[in-house]
Amino acid sequence: MTALAPPRIEVDGLDMIFDAYVVQRDISMTVHQGEIFVIMGGSGCGKSTLLRHMIGLLTPVKGAIRYDGDNLCTAVGRDRNSLTRRFGVLFQSGALWSSMTLAENVALPIRTYTSLTEPEIEELVALKLALVGLRGFEDYMPAEISGGMRKRAGLARAIALDPDILFFDEPSAGLDPISSKRLDDLILELRDSLGATVVIVTHELASIFAIADNSIFLDAETRTPIAHGPPKALLETCPEPQVQAFLRRGAVKR
Repeated sequence: MTALAPPRIEVDGLDMIFDAYVVQRDISMTVHQGEIFVIMGGSGCGKSTLLRHMIGLLTPVKGAIRYDGDNLCTAVGRDRNSLTRRFGVLFQSGALWSSMTLAENVALPIRTYTSLTEPEIEELVALKLALVGLRGFEDYMPAEISGGMRKRAGLARAIALDPDILFFDEPSAGLDPISSKRLDDLILELRDSLGATVVIVTHELASIFAIADNSIFLDAETRTPIAHGPPKALLETCPEPQVQAFLRRGAVKR
């Protein structure tokens, strides 16, 4: 990824408001092809809400979310489906179906959206699980594996259809530092191998400094973004006390 990479995602003047409650106003940001872009801020600032707007689960009161120039907020029917089919999403809990094996979880989107034969699906599922370090765990149930392994299984499902944009909501939540580091390394490997653009919601400082190319800071008090840029650059130059307090709370650079 370089500074000359083309814009992949553009958020322009987004307002997130529910009834009379303002979550955030006037969010504008650009995510370039191949970037790992972090949405950060304190609890309750609207990080996950912004991600849900970006994947089309919520509709903004105002503003636009464009993917390669196409506005998700106004797209309908097949145009909207063609946009969202490009997304792979890893939710905070992993969101695996507890009654399905890992292989069945990963196979679900492939069966739903492709016409591949069963042998082809089985081969692809085995490949996706191998990519996240879960070769040989195809027949395990989610309850039979660790939290870190469930996150990796959720990631295998997120990349099942070879998306070019990946969204992660607090991927390291609930993981020990070693598992969190392994997941960060896996995200970097997948970004490089798939050529994907990655948007991550997180408050984990180690992950932010380890993998983020760029970021936006959402402020809960003013309910607006107050900083944009690479986290390490913000740590050195951003004058906003809220940003400095967030980035200096025992920051560990890996």
